[in-house]
Amino acid sequence: MHFLRIYLVLQILGILLFFVLYLSETTAPSCKLWRKFELNSLHKAGDVILGGLFEVHYSSLFPEWIFTSEPQELSCSGFDPLGFRHAMTMAFAVEEINNSTQLLPNLTLGYSLYDNCATLDISFSAALSMASVHTESFVLQENCVGIPPVIGIVGDPFSTFSIAISNVLGLFRLPIVSYFATCSCLSDRQQFPSFFRTIPSDDFQVHAVIQILKHFAWSWVGLLVSDDDYGLHVARSFRTDFAQTGKGCLAYTEVLPWGNDQNIYSRIVNVIKDSSAKVVIVFAHQLHMIQLMTEIHQFWEHTFECKFAPAPAEWRDAGGALCTGHEDLQNIDTEFLDVSNLRPEYNIYKAVYALAHALDDLLRCEPGRGPFSGNSCATLHTLEPWQLLYYLEKVYFTTQFGDEVSFDKTGDALPIYDVLNWQWLPNGQTKVINVGEFKKSAFQEENILLYEHKILWNLQFKEPPQSVCSESCPAGTRMARQKGQPVCCFDCILCSEGTISNTTDSMECHVCPEDFWSSPTRDQCIPKKTEFLSYHEPLGICLTTASLLGAFICAVVFGIFTYHRSTPVVRANNSEMSFLLLVSLKLCFLCSLLFIGRPRLWTCQLRHAAFGISFVLCVSCILVKTMVVLAVFKASKPGGGATLKWFGALQQRGTVVALTSVQAVICIAWLVSASPTPHKNIKYHNDKIVYECVVGSTMGFAVLLGYIGLLALLSFMLAFLARNLPDNFNEAKLITFSMLIFCAVWVAFVPAYVNSPGKYADAVEVFAILASSFGLLVALFGPKCYIILLKPERNTKKGIMNRFNIKHNN
Repeated sequence: MHFLRIYLVLQILGILLFFVLYLSETTAPSCKLWRKFELNSLHKAGDVILGGLFEVHYSSLFPEWIFTSEPQELSCSGFDPLGFRHAMTMAFAVEEINNSTQLLPNLTLGYSLYDNCATLDISFSAALSMASVHTESFVLQENCVGIPPVIGIVGDPFSTFSIAISNVLGLFRLPIVSYFATCSCLSDRQQFPSFFRTIPSDDFQVHAVIQILKHFAWSWVGLLVSDDDYGLHVARSFRTDFAQTGKGCLAYTEVLPWGNDQNIYSRIVNVIKDSSAKVVIVFAHQLHMIQLMTEIHQFWEHTFECKFAPAPAEWRDAGGALCTGHEDLQNIDTEFLDVSNLRPEYNIYKAVYALAHALDDLLRCEPGRGPFSGNSCATLHTLEPWQLLYYLEKVYFTTQFGDEVSFDKTGDALPIYDVLNWQWLPNGQTKVINVGEFKKSAFQEENILLYEHKILWNLQFKEPPQSVCSESCPAGTRMARQKGQPVCCFDCILCSEGTISNTTDSMECHVCPEDFWSSPTRDQCIPKKTEFLSYHEPLGICLTTASLLGAFICAVVFGIFTYHRSTPVVRANNSEMSFLLLVSLKLCFLCSLLFIGRPRLWTCQLRHAAFGISFVLCVSCILVKTMVVLAVFKASKPGGGATLKWFGALQQRGTVVALTSVQAVICIAWLVSASPTPHKNIKYHNDKIVYECVVGSTMGFAVLLGYIGLLALLSFMLAFLARNLPDNFNEAKLITFSMLIFCAVWVAFVPAYVNSPGKYADAVEVFAILASSFGLLVALFGPKCYIILLKPERNTKKGIMNRFNIKHNN
């Protein structure tokens, strides 16, 4: 709607200019005003005139009219004291410059101040009036060039009005310096080449607000904007920049209408109340804020010290007044309406001084060293708008208050904002406190400074409110967006096992490295627990103790047999094989230690080889002893003496070595082809690393066990056949029993080993080694040690023969 109105005005202006140019070529070289606008204005004569546009009235009755030769009556009502004060500020600045001996010392400034009545048509008409002359007629110089009525305009305060005025006057490069128009669109130098302003643009205003939001971690806010170019442009800019922070969302966006439609304002207030957002951002004019505050229960009750019905009983009993809703804010002394601490007047002051400094620089130009064609300078009598515009673009000065004033390439001044805090005092009044500033200097980036200790929060705990759609997700969780909601609305999902997030508001959980696992809180990766059959755990300690105990017993038995090596019990049972069997049993006990502790390459390669060779050596000795027993018994019968020559000591040793060598070859082939290696297994437990030895070749392991089983089975069968032979000739019964234990243990070992994970597989194998070794040790050497130590009377040749005779006669 605004742009349509601007378009129509431009079309009318184009027709007007066409007729002016036509008359200038077809008539005498003099021009006459086509019509004269009757506008509210204030003038002061001077050598040079500055124009000004101010909102002295805020409403108007403007009839439908077109450009005609008849003057139109305009009616403005609703006096605005703030706008009048703004106009007087410009008058004061002009007078101050005229009294200065440093700035424009030989020139008197004048002014023409116009009331825009807060109406685009009137503001536009006033601007055109200032751009033309104030007399009925004037004589043109060559090419219709004359001194412009004003050299520059301070105003307009409204962005929409400034857009319309600058679109036209920019064609003539007439400088316009606004003190209140903040629309970022006015920074477009191609469209508005002569527009300047001493107030920061919406972009900087938006940056300031976003910095405050980020400072207090407010990510869920409402947005209210005025229904004009200022509000619509700043809304678009704020939404874009706030979203780009990645941590900001709008709970709602509402447009504040012009006028006093209470239904619309009531609806907007209800939206604010129903929203979970505790922070509301408003980009609007004072009129909108007054209307909005009128609709709030809390501001109204505090300001007028009344309560809306239904009021609390204690309030009524104490004589408290009831609010009617018709109380007049204009009659209240509140700093909400007192903007004396804000910057409009100061911005006007700087705008006037900027034009004055530009004019002063222009007049100080030295002939022959000027910036224009042929190094010429501009003169007061031949001054054209674009010449002053040249100096205004380069103006730089410092006010008496210490603030730098200059314009960047877009016509914007160095921006600065005060951060103000409205505080309710115990006496019912309000006070505005400066609690910080947001500014940008010529050599620094944007910087915000807040004095939080000065801020008074209207909350029970006197602390900044929390305004978020969803609470921040702590470390260990990730954000999951709620369906159909803005990005600021989310649920916090605990990271799954093995993944972590170590920052707040993480969008995803990261997988821990292979050797690490997530902590219980999912906020850090910790080394995985390691699992293996350790010397430090109870199971490892028990197995280690049993292994060393078995080796110690073997050593003791070896010592007993050595000490009693000449006795019949030791000599009658193939003492050489008995000693070799004790050594092999001790090796069996000790090889179990290789299965305990963290697997290393050498232990993995050695454990099964040592185990396989030790047990083959042991079973080979038992097999040879059994074969000798059978040979001796056969030799005791008539005609059997020749049998013993095949079972002499040399043959016995050769048989043991040959049988053991076969196992050694199996082990070497296994180690060379597919050697066992240590392995970190993470399949059993996600949060544990199970260290184990991979056998490398299952076939090699099976052949090793199969060979041991074959020898054990052969020994068992031979011993079983010789179980009824006389005791003094053999120990076949003991061998039979020991082999029965041995085979039972290892038959049970295979399924238990296959179904035991990790360290328990090693424990099962160690248990099998120890159980079979203890079975052989006790079964073969227990009865003999019993006789040697406890029944020495039976450890004689006669005792052994008598025992045989008794059994034989029976």
